Amino acid sequence: MTTFRDLGLSPNILKSLDALGFETPSPIQEQSIPFLLESKQDLIALAQTGTGKTAAFSLPILEQLDPNKRDIQAIILCPTRELALQTTRGIQSFAKESRVRVTAVYGGESITTQIRSLKRGTDIVVGTPGRIHDLIRRNMLKLNAIDWLVLDEADEMLDMGFKEDLDAVLSQSPETKQTLLFSATMSRQVLSIAKKYMKSYKEISVGERNIGADNVSHEYYVVRGRDRFEALQRILDHLPGVYGILFCRTRNETQEVANLLKQANYDTEAIHGDVSQQMRTKIMDRFRRKETRLLVATDVAARGIDVTDLTHVINYNLPDQNEAYVHRSGRTGRAQKSGVSISILAPREVRKTRELERLVQKKFELKQIPSKKDICQKQSMTFLEELRAHAEKDINHDEHFASIAKELEKVDKTDLITYLISDKFKHLIEGKTNNRNLNAQAEASSDRFDRGSDRHGRERGNGRERGNRNINGDSIELTIDLGKRHGFGIKDFFALINANKNIKGAQIGEIHLSPESCVFSVDRRYGDKILTSLQGKNIKGKSINISKNEISGGYSEKKRGGSSKPTEKRFNRTKKYKR
Repeated sequence: MTTFRDLGLSPNILKSLDALGFETPSPIQEQSIPFLLESKQDLIALAQTGTGKTAAFSLPILEQLDPNKRDIQAIILCPTRELALQTTRGIQSFAKESRVRVTAVYGGESITTQIRSLKRGTDIVVGTPGRIHDLIRRNMLKLNAIDWLVLDEADEMLDMGFKEDLDAVLSQSPETKQTLLFSATMSRQVLSIAKKYMKSYKEISVGERNIGADNVSHEYYVVRGRDRFEALQRILDHLPGVYGILFCRTRNETQEVANLLKQANYDTEAIHGDVSQQMRTKIMDRFRRKETRLLVATDVAARGIDVTDLTHVINYNLPDQNEAYVHRSGRTGRAQKSGVSISILAPREVRKTRELERLVQKKFELKQIPSKKDICQKQSMTFLEELRAHAEKDINHDEHFASIAKELEKVDKTDLITYLISDKFKHLIEGKTNNRNLNAQAEASSDRFDRGSDRHGRERGNGRERGNRNINGDSIELTIDLGKRHGFGIKDFFALINANKNIKGAQIGEIHLSPESCVFSVDRRYGDKILTSLQGKNIKGKSINISKNEISGGYSEKKRGGSSKPTEKRFNRTKKYKR
């Protein structure tokens, strides 16, 4: 078995690794570290997120830094602030036995403070592409003397629209540098960057390209659109120890779902493009401390989040791109731990699981939405297991507890357990919780909406308009993140469609205007044209964000079955709760 001591690392580095408990390198570390210690050739390293890529490129750089050089020696580009900070902390921990200076630069924080840090001198700069490019333009960051340029999570940086910034940074860096590109996938954009800026690079690939993580299992539930949110609640109630990320398509949906979960007393918070950097930092700190058990996020907002012990990833809606599913599911099952990727699907979406199975090379398991009885049994058993574990601990009780224990000896054990269970889970045993069957049958194909409700499970009527009802062939549903609250009406909608010659005359079906969004169906042949033509357009002083829904369901704003608001936190019901 290979250890870090076999890779040619110095005693100082090994001492730091020992202190961190690092003994055995991951496959990407085992291949990259010796190569980078011996060669100045450019490198492309492909490995799934969470496989230890930071150590794979930073340890060889730390080994070769010139302690007498006053200039910046390495630039490391990361897609998000979180990953930049995490990478910075990781490098600092690896370099604990040496005097290496590492500076993080990123948007959302004062650039003046970061400039002062750079002026004090640093060996390695870790930052986001936009902020790095900004500092170069201001002549506050000079690349002329760097020896290494690292593109970390290159595919995500390109997916997030940083190509122009990357081009600017790469074009202004010296040809003598060594370029290290680390990515989870080798997309066409990544390959284009490599061909343009890298010279005779070596490629190291760990595992097959674009496949899912080995430790992740994949499950899906099939429900009608109007039942999506209620199904989500039951799934969460059946997972007492869940700690994960719930993915939604749009920022509006992300915030609305998080608000509904909070109202139902789940430990959850939302992150999306409208959340300020300061608030995002606070939310992520609470999430890492597990004070927040479920993070509701968009794909873009979740990029760069690297928490190694997530138990679940939940897809409230599937992403538009299959590769994005790989990224989502890869956020669990890290560091040799197992994880579960759960998807809540509309009947017509089930066929898409076949494509995803081929991509991740794993079978997706169809699961049944838990009933009230299933949830009660699962939570009761979890509660009893925790009681048993607590009873096995050697705890010193004072006289007060001793007297209570003596009195409890007079109570029949079965009666005591029955009382504890019935009292703790009274809301499930006796409450008005709706227990109807939410499971739906998969459909081969459909070109119609779920009757009677829109993608959010709301009854159609208010805000509903009809376009051309006779759409020929299959249709899809699109969402524009503008609604009545923004002064966006039906006339504005058709003006937007008709103003663009590429999509003028597109066959529009039913249109639903809510305060936050405009949802409409369109002939599938026009779907991609509309997405491309309207994305980023300005109207009413706001930039449009448009997304594809595949006419899948959403969630209900109404409480069903007269269920009352719970009084306890709904994650970890068997533990001590906050009120």
